[in-house]
Amino acid sequence: MKSTILFIFTILSLVLYFTVYNNSGSTSDDNNLQKLVITGSSTIAPLMSDIAKRYEQLHPNLRIDVQAGGSSRGIADTRNGLANLGLVSRALKPSEQDLLAFTIARDGICMILNSANPIEQLSKEQMVAIYEGRLINWKQVDGKDAQIVKIHKAEGRSTLELFLKYFNLENKRIKPDVIIGDNQQAIKMVAGNPNAIGYVSIGSASFEAQRGVPIKLLPMNGHTASIENVLNNSFPLVRSLNVVSREEPIGVVKEFLEFAMSEKVKNVIEQHYFVALTN
Repeated sequence: MKSTILFIFTILSLVLYFTVYNNSGSTSDDNNLQKLVITGSSTIAPLMSDIAKRYEQLHPNLRIDVQAGGSSRGIADTRNGLANLGLVSRALKPSEQDLLAFTIARDGICMILNSANPIEQLSKEQMVAIYEGRLINWKQVDGKDAQIVKIHKAEGRSTLELFLKYFNLENKRIKPDVIIGDNQQAIKMVAGNPNAIGYVSIGSASFEAQRGVPIKLLPMNGHTASIENVLNNSFPLVRSLNVVSREEPIGVVKEFLEFAMSEKVKNVIEQHYFVALTN
């Protein structure tokens, strides 16, 4: 009996696998729609969702499901066949060279504060001391007499990895007050707390600041956190925004990826305050 149940479960698992993952795009028998699944970086997901919507308007028989969850999820889902494409907001590591990466834009990572915080800049040493818990009150860096609330990213987020690398920090040395997942969570928490500090995508922070969200972007190493400085390579913490595939894309996947890397979506990329490669 147990062997029969195991056999049935195995067959169902294989059916699900080949339904979700097909590099030429899967087709639903119910509505005859082709479907693509894209998962990964929360930095890229909002941009990719808008690109997908534009592509769907041109291809009414295609549905593209874009899900966030972090760059690590994008890597894992692509490798395991759970997604046609993965979103990874950093360069691939040596251990990830089995995947193919396609860069669609560039971005930076910056520190953010609530707009009500009088601090206008922090040195690299001060930022390290804050996140290691050696500086705990804003008055220690000429701010108000208030406890510093440190917003930190969860494991598996590329923003975390690049933040640690730039500041030469080990994650075990960080003493966070709050651990969050995506950029929007970090921005929301800093916007709602005048004593909070966090680190997020420059594109995401610029987009929200322009909408009136009460945050401000701190300069880094004397360079303003701006799209212009990402473009001219003067900002010290810049990264590529990548789409990854398990093998050479074909069919619908290839066609969509070419669209996402074309001039046709340059304005969408710029609307999200990222740097288009076609600049």
